[in-house]
Amino acid sequence: MKISIIGTGYVGLVSGVCLAARGHQVTCIDKRTEIIDQINRQETPIFEPGLEELLKEVIAKGTFIASTDLRSAVMNTDISLIAVGTPFGNGKIDLTYIENSAREIGEILKEKAQYHVVCVKSTVVPTTTDTLVRQVLEASSGKRAGEFGLAMNPEFLREGKAVEDFMYPDRIVLGAYDQQSFEVMKKVYDGIFDAPIIKVNLRTAEMIKYTANALLATLISYSNEIALICENVGSVDVKDVLEGVTLDKRFNPVIGNQLINPEMISYLRAGCGFGGSCFPKDVKALASFSEDLGYAPRMIQTTLDINETQPVRIVERLEATLGTLANKKIALLGLAFKPDTDDIRESPSLIIIRELLNRQAQVYAVDPIAIENTKKVVGENGMLLYADDYQQALQDADAVILVTSWADFAKIAPDEFVKLMKTPVVADGRRIFDKNVLEAAGVQYLGVGLA
Repeated sequence: MKISIIGTGYVGLVSGVCLAARGHQVTCIDKRTEIIDQINRQETPIFEPGLEELLKEVIAKGTFIASTDLRSAVMNTDISLIAVGTPFGNGKIDLTYIENSAREIGEILKEKAQYHVVCVKSTVVPTTTDTLVRQVLEASSGKRAGEFGLAMNPEFLREGKAVEDFMYPDRIVLGAYDQQSFEVMKKVYDGIFDAPIIKVNLRTAEMIKYTANALLATLISYSNEIALICENVGSVDVKDVLEGVTLDKRFNPVIGNQLINPEMISYLRAGCGFGGSCFPKDVKALASFSEDLGYAPRMIQTTLDINETQPVRIVERLEATLGTLANKKIALLGLAFKPDTDDIRESPSLIIIRELLNRQAQVYAVDPIAIENTKKVVGENGMLLYADDYQQALQDADAVILVTSWADFAKIAPDEFVKLMKTPVVADGRRIFDKNVLEAAGVQYLGVGLA
């Protein structure tokens, strides 16, 4: 099929390249000429493993192009996917980009005789597609829904594994205004992607996305609350506790004498909190939306509260250990909210940097690919510096905080902490190091969920 995608960000570009790789003819639209030029040079403006290689393939095959010409793209495609940003600010989700995209598409549909489906791919609160988007499209096109198609097709992409998740989905959710909208959208996936297609209404599709992210975020905050209890008990390791819980066959079934170890269990691990472009924004948006409906979602709000305080707790423990953080050199291992991405949005590292600087600590941060993005947000000064590698960050440091579980950091030998640091104190925010091995080498170890 011929598909136009409005937006070349994380969702739009990954969706466009992967759909083109599956044989669809895709045009990605963005108003920023420099981004379009970069993509057409076969360079991705975002870091995502495997994406640039796939981009080169689909451009070479002629199934993908990036353009600033929205009118031509809509007029010459069967479906337009809206994949623009929906930031959270002032206590609510901002639908400005969604509304503007729908209006611009509608104005073009006024001139188009053929049936065309407009599908929201961005994450939006329930009622957005069948009210705001529909009304804007109708007003700007002069047509009624039904004369054009309307759909909602949420994405379930993990940063760092987005290409894999799109190419090999576990389910495809299609919310449709009517049967014709569904049948057109079904052709995008049916027989091309090996996954069940779930047909629902527009609001249910929107709610599925928010519910999925809120559940995963809640599992993380639940694990961190248990970790805090373990720290207060003493002589209890949250890793042992959660392992003992998740070996229950209801979490971890045994098939053929083998533990399945489903990936859901990875969210039942204590750490320094969740971040990124999805979980914090979406959980906040769901809480706000629920409150607007007259219900205060207590569990969801608690999930957010725990996540806000978890990075602060690590800094407070380190301060208690050192006596003071003033004029101490603190190495920060990791800035991205998770490995295999350069995304620092809502990363725990940002809260940790803020708390360390508030306590007059000198911070030396290192990350394989997220330093430039961090500089754009928090800058660089005499108290916040960036190291070229972890050895430079550790040199003469009074303590180190591990924030992102990059593979290179996990491989740091215990004796490197001892040889390089002034005082080898390691605060492990992801529990990737072996406490016993570090302590045997002379390192003082502070682990989340371990007193």
